[in-house]
Parts: sequence; C-alpha cells; structure tokens
Amino acid sequence: MVSVESFVIASIIKTAIALFVLLTAVAYSVWLERKVVGHIQNRWGPTRVGPFGLLQPLADGMKFFFKEDITPPHVYKLLYLAAPVIAVTFALTSISVIPIGNWITVAGVRTPLQITDVNIALLIILGITSMGVYGVALAGWSSNSKYSLLGGLRASAQMISYEVSLGLSLIGVLILSGSFSLREIVDAQGGTFWGFIPRWNIFQGQIFAFFIYLMAAFAETNRIPFDLPEAETELVAGYHTEYSSMKFAMFFMAEYANMITVACLASLLFLGGWHGPLFGPPWLQSILPVFWFVLRVFCFLFVYIWIRGTLPRFRYDQLMAFGWKFLLPLAITNLVITGLIVALKS
Repeated sequence: MVSVESFVIASIIKTAIALFVLLTAVAYSVWLERKVVGHIQNRWGPTRVGPFGLLQPLADGMKFFFKEDITPPHVYKLLYLAAPVIAVTFALTSISVIPIGNWITVAGVRTPLQITDVNIALLIILGITSMGVYGVALAGWSSNSKYSLLGGLRASAQMISYEVSLGLSLIGVLILSGSFSLREIVDAQGGTFWGFIPRWNIFQGQIFAFFIYLMAAFAETNRIPFDLPEAETELVAGYHTEYSSMKFAMFFMAEYANMITVACLASLLFLGGWHGPLFGPPWLQSILPVFWFVLRVFCFLFVYIWIRGTLPRFRYDQLMAFGWKFLLPLAITNLVITGLIVALKS
C-alpha cells in the first residue's frame, strides 16, 4: 500500500521533470527547425552561439526576457495580458496525462511514466487543447488592431473547423481499442500480425485516419501550409502582432508545445506508443520503451519541419474548403467503414 505522502512526492517530482523536459524540448524544437529548414534551403542555420548553435535557444530566451515590453495604449488590458497566459497554460497542461512508457518502481513506489493516469485521458487532452483557441481569439480581439483581429478570427474559424475532422479521425482508434485511456490504447497495439507486422493502428486499417489526423494537426497548430492566422504577407504577424517580449514568447512556446503534444498523440494512437524490440540487460529493457516513444515523436516533428520547408501556404478559401469538403467526408467514411468491419468481425 502506497502512502499518501509517497504518492504526493512522486507526483511533484514527475510534474517538475515533465515541465523541465517539455520546456527544453520546446526550446530545442525551435533550434531543430532552424537547422533543418536551413539545410533544406542550402544555408547553415544557427552556428555561432555554442557548438552547432546549441546554445541559441538560451540566447533567444534571454533576448525575450530582457527585451522591452511594450503595451499599446488602446488595448483591452485585462484580456490582452490574459491571452498569452491562457494559450501557454493549456498548451503545457495537456502533457499531464500523456504516458511515455510502462510502469516503473522507484524507492518502493510503483508509478506510471506519466504525471497522472486517468481512464479518459484522450477526452481530457481534446478538451484542454480545444480551450487553447480562446487565447488566440482573445489576443486578436483585445489588441484593438485590424490585423490582429483578422488573425484571431482566421485562427478561430480554422481551429474549430479542423477540430471536427481531427475528433472524427480518432473514433476509429477508439472503436478498435474500446477505451479512452491512452495507456490501454497503446496496450491494444502490442504484438504483431503474421509474426512481423506490428499491430499498430495505422496497420489495422487506420491509414486514412492517420492522414486526416496529420492534416488536422497541422491546421490546429497553425503550421505551414495552414498558417493563415500568421500570414506575414497579409497580416504582418496575425493575432500576436501587438505583442512583444515575454508575452510574444508565450505564444511561441504554446505553438511548439502543441506541436509536441500532437506528436505524442500520433505516436500513442497510431504508431504503437512505446512498443518496440527489447534486448540486452534488464536496465536497458526498462529504458528502451521510452527510447522508442521519443524516436517516434522526433520523427513526427521532423515531418512537421520538413513540410514547413517544402510546401507553400494555401489561400484561406482553399484551406476551409479542404477541411469541410475533403477531410470531413473522408473522416466520416473512415468511421463508417471501421465500424462495419468491427461489427462484422464480432
């Protein structure tokens, strides 16, 4: 029987570690993006601050921290200040229910490799990430700027539209696993077909669901080619045009934290989570599941960055038409077919 004190201490330690790892990953996701896009475009990217530019995220953080903080005179100050806090808070909170590996035992306390294990984790993440749109919408409205307002309206319409397709793409996974628990969804993907094909959901007929999730995730996180809320050629910088210093950095952090959350969910729901070959001594076998999970997240982030350096931006009418006229019917079709197949098998 685990005492309340041990449980509380373990939760505090896991929360601190998770926040440190997530914020570090956010910083170095920016470094990775600048390096990869630089090489795609035949240039170096960060090279001056530290070896290979590895200290560039630290320099950028210090620059944001010491940069002059300007508040325009005609903003609605309460919501103007609250918007970046809302965006970054919900972006960081969603990581609390994401598992990254099996259960472990430390100092006699058996604990899962996640901050908290709940059986409706997927619903919680969808609810928390959906609330993030309020930070963007309020930033655009409270700035009292036409450019910011248009960026906020675009972001709201885009995120609400693609949220529908994203949610429908996940129902096929829920039908196959029969649970909202991310840990149980990963456990359902253990084993192989015919001895060599992993039982990942992407290989169990959810290839179209994965494509829909991928496209909707790009739109939800405002990434190229779906970054119309931040279209510099039209809106200067979109909803965060009037923000500077750490308030701007909070929106930046929220975007990259959401990218990491999306990558973690893709790995858990479609790519088998932490399942992979285990070999070597017991200590190595306990580390390998976390390694396989992190490797999948890294690959997903690399695809994110690769597409940014490759594809042009859509027009806004093309973006909305793609979501409602293509992704939504495809998601409904995938849901119906998955339901029929499962019903015929049972």
